[in-house]
Amino acid sequence: MAISLFTIGYTQSTAERFFSRLTDAGVATLIDIRVSNRSQLAGFAKMPDLAFFLERVSGIAYRYEELLAPPLEVMRAYRAKELSYPAYADTYRGLLIERGAAEKLNPAAFDRGCLLCSEAKPDTCHRKLAVEHLSERWGDEVVIGHL
Repeated sequence: MAISLFTIGYTQSTAERFFSRLTDAGVATLIDIRVSNRSQLAGFAKMPDLAFFLERVSGIAYRYEELLAPPLEVMRAYRAKELSYPAYADTYRGLLIERGAAEKLNPAAFDRGCLLCSEAKPDTCHRKLAVEHLSERWGDEVVIGHL
C-alpha cells in the first residue's frame, strides 16, 4: 500500500495559499515537526490557533510529532550559521537514527500526512530530511510531495 506523505512550510505564504495547498493535495493530518510551535512570529501557524484553523477551514487534523523535531540548540546553531547545512543535516539524520524515529512511528498513521516546518522551501529544511529518512526506512511505497 502506497503512503502519500507531503511537506509544507508556512513562511512567505498567506493563510489562504497555505490552507489551499493542504486542501488541494488531500492532506488528512498536518504533522508539526517544529521544535518551537508557539512563536508569535508564526502568525496563523502558531499553536493552538493552527489546530483550530486546520479543522475549521479544511477539516484537517493536527498532530505534533516530537520524534521528528530537531533539538533547539541544533536549530539555533544552524540559524546562527555556526553549523553549515551539511553538518546540520548529518546531525539531524543521526538524531533520527538515535531516536529510532522510523521504527517507533506507524507508517499508516502518516498516509495523507504533511510534515510542517517554517521554511518556505524544503531544500535546506529538516522536513525534507525527515521525509527522506522515513521513506528510506519504510520503503518504496512512500510517495513524497513538497507543497
